[in-house]
Amino acid sequence: MAIPRPEYPRPQCVRSAWMNLNGAWRFAYDDDNRGLAERWYMGHTYDRSITVPYAYQSLLSGIAETDFHDVVWYERDFELPDDWAQQQLLLHFGAVDYQAQVWVNGVFVRQHEGGHVPFHADITHALQPGPNRITVRAQDITSDLEQPRGKQYWERESASIFYTRTTGIWQTVWLEPVHRTHIASFRLVADIDQAQLTVHCKVANPCDDLMLEVRVSYDGALVAEQVLAVEAARASLVVPINPLYLWSPETPHLYDLRLRLLRHAHVLDSVDSYAGMRRIAVDNNQITLNNQPYYMRLVLDQGYHPQGLLTFPSDEAIRRDVELTKAMGFNGARKHQKAEEPRYLYWADRLGLVVWGEMANAYQYSEDAVQRITQEWQEVIARDFNHPCIVAWVPINESWGVPDLKGDPRQRQHLLALYHLVRSLDTTRLVISNDGWEHALTDLLTIHDYEGRGDVLRQRYASLENILAAQPANRDLYVAGYSHRGEPVLVTEFGGIAYQKNSQNGWGYTMASADDDFIQRYRDVVAGILSSPVVQGFCYTQLTDVEQEINGLLTYDRQPKVDLAVICSITTGDPASMRERQA
Repeated sequence: MAIPRPEYPRPQCVRSAWMNLNGAWRFAYDDDNRGLAERWYMGHTYDRSITVPYAYQSLLSGIAETDFHDVVWYERDFELPDDWAQQQLLLHFGAVDYQAQVWVNGVFVRQHEGGHVPFHADITHALQPGPNRITVRAQDITSDLEQPRGKQYWERESASIFYTRTTGIWQTVWLEPVHRTHIASFRLVADIDQAQLTVHCKVANPCDDLMLEVRVSYDGALVAEQVLAVEAARASLVVPINPLYLWSPETPHLYDLRLRLLRHAHVLDSVDSYAGMRRIAVDNNQITLNNQPYYMRLVLDQGYHPQGLLTFPSDEAIRRDVELTKAMGFNGARKHQKAEEPRYLYWADRLGLVVWGEMANAYQYSEDAVQRITQEWQEVIARDFNHPCIVAWVPINESWGVPDLKGDPRQRQHLLALYHLVRSLDTTRLVISNDGWEHALTDLLTIHDYEGRGDVLRQRYASLENILAAQPANRDLYVAGYSHRGEPVLVTEFGGIAYQKNSQNGWGYTMASADDDFIQRYRDVVAGILSSPVVQGFCYTQLTDVEQEINGLLTYDRQPKVDLAVICSITTGDPASMRERQA
């Protein structure tokens, strides 16, 4: 039987030796929470099987149940290749929602909290000759609204803007042998003005006489090679890039990288990666990409699939989403309330699509909620830092998790803290304070506006004065004490036109009755935004239908509702020409 999701799961840091552990695992619900007391990790009779990496709520898991099961257990066996002996063995999980505990042969090896981010464990000490056994306990408390959860609904049935939950393992599980001294992580910082790439490398267990070698190539030709003596756990080197090819959605040029650790000419570790040379910034109150003004045409993308929910059925399906997005004229996507898996970001890098990376929010504020989002958000940024496609970070959406910004000064400080936290970790991207409304410090003023009449949108966005006076969702654009400081204005949710094209019933913000009506409504709202002399970009809601929402440009199973070429021609309308026509 073929292994589901067989592709290498970490495209920015590839090693040649690895073992995919997706496929059939033994599985059980633990509704009475007896497993720990009964030590299921020492051995247990499981009553069913599940296909990893799909959550039990999904069709592809082989179970497809949506009842509440807040604690679940997994188990599977594996055997190691003979040539992996004498190496450290790392067990990787792409993501487990929400808390995970892991044992190998009954030995506890790791605990992790955070449902959207990867973690790993060194399991060398727990291995035994012959077959080995992995056991995973996952806990995901349905009623816990202080937990970062995004669009996962806490009620039994999906409703409104909330969808089916994901519990347990939902991204690839794999094994990886490494030398005791190996590359633990690295960051790539592009500087197009100086035509150089800085590589910041963290080394596990550094030793004497250790060298870091970085080779950069483009289209198979060597561009640069640098070698540095490693004297501590962290090492940085600057690589000149010549010739310089810039990354953008229109020209997604990528350089191939190979990082090697050597000792006395012996290779201890080797990883393959890639880098894009690009600069995203706000210059003189104008969004620029590679030092040129850049109008952002984004689509809201929830990252759900009818067969796998948060997990895509295949790498081909991920690539297809990127291709469809580009075919409709969008140059970017705002991944909404989901830290999307690295394979999506890989295809956005390769095919050319800017991405706004967004944190999955909680819905109630507390000290625990602050700790949880702060920790997991840092792990998201660390995981995705090297992807050139990501140009903006969105820690909070529509005041989710901070519902009383007006009345609670702690929540305002939390909003500020998240902005400054991102700035302390990443100075190369834009940071949106609170996408939609109630901004504090922010690099962009982003507004959500589901007005369906194009003439109203034209008037509302005709001037900065009109924009700052409007309250499209009856919410202030800034929290008390903050105001517009010249940051660029974007309408980052609008449209949401519902159009039923199959048996899927549902809702949207306005309703179309036929193909021509849908196209005309889309043209009206897009033209209304494009006519603005102030707005520097938009994000249309949304890419696909999702469960009870039928306001996608595509159906849930990715079928176009109307001719993609027609959508593309509307999406790519020129703002200046649109303003002239309206005048």
